[in-house]
Amino acid sequence: MTLSSILWQANQDLAQACLNHSFVQGIAQGNLPRQTFSYYVGQDAFFLQAFARAYSVAAAKCTDWETFQVFHRLTQGVIEELNLHRSYSQEWDVDITTVAAGSATRRYTDFLLATAWQADVATIAAAMSPCMRLYLFLGRELAKNGIPDHQYADWICTYGSDEFEPLARQLEEVVDQEGCDRPELRQTYRYAMQCELDFFESAWSQFV
Repeated sequence: MTLSSILWQANQDLAQACLNHSFVQGIAQGNLPRQTFSYYVGQDAFFLQAFARAYSVAAAKCTDWETFQVFHRLTQGVIEELNLHRSYSQEWDVDITTVAAGSATRRYTDFLLATAWQADVATIAAAMSPCMRLYLFLGRELAKNGIPDHQYADWICTYGSDEFEPLARQLEEVVDQEGCDRPELRQTYRYAMQCELDFFESAWSQFV
């Protein structure tokens, strides 16, 4: 097994907890309250801006041109995802330019940016790849029986699509090529996965 596969398998408890979370299941069933999803859209836009910055810092640390290009392409992918959020923001009445980060969002983005500035490329990739692999996993699980016909169909279609797989895989390849199985890398990966679960919980509990 590759290192990225080992890390993903070691955190299946958190991946399943995310899948079974009321927020994600609300998306699956199409009955997630509108204000809850609107809050999530704003927080996710804030998060993605930090994600793009972390990619850029990682790219600057690369010692080979090939890995630099990987991070550059991934940055472009985040920018495209932010464009999707801009379309969401119009539909869901969210001004993503004035979003105030919630505590869970800030904790996650502070962790990512601190890791980007302080750690090596492999550790940065280990901090960022859980988000990519988890969203692909969630999208595919929710699309298993076909894309549903409800207000959150676009979200499921985006993250369950074949186009999202290469983005997740490129980042995992950096983990595999640059990293080695060590406690710090495992702890970094798991902390990021826990941040993902906390992110969903924060959005869900905001209006409960």
